[in-house]
Amino acid sequence: MATQEKITRQDLEDRFRSLQDGVNKQVDEAKQPLLAAGAVGGLLLLIVFYVLGRRSGRRKNTLVQIRRV
Repeated sequence: MATQEKITRQDLEDRFRSLQDGVNKQVDEAKQPLLAAGAVGGLLLLIVFYVLGRRSGRRKNTLVQIRRV
């Protein structure tokens, strides 16, 4: 059975602090791989936009021929 102890402010603060430490630890562990994945994704998007823009520029390029008579 549970005892009828009063929960003090310090008990609550200690419990919340331990929960917050656990969450902060998980965030710190997940931050590095997410940053690396974001950088790789951004670089990939930049390359795709470059290639698509280059292709579009070639397609719209006008060819002018000049003939001398």
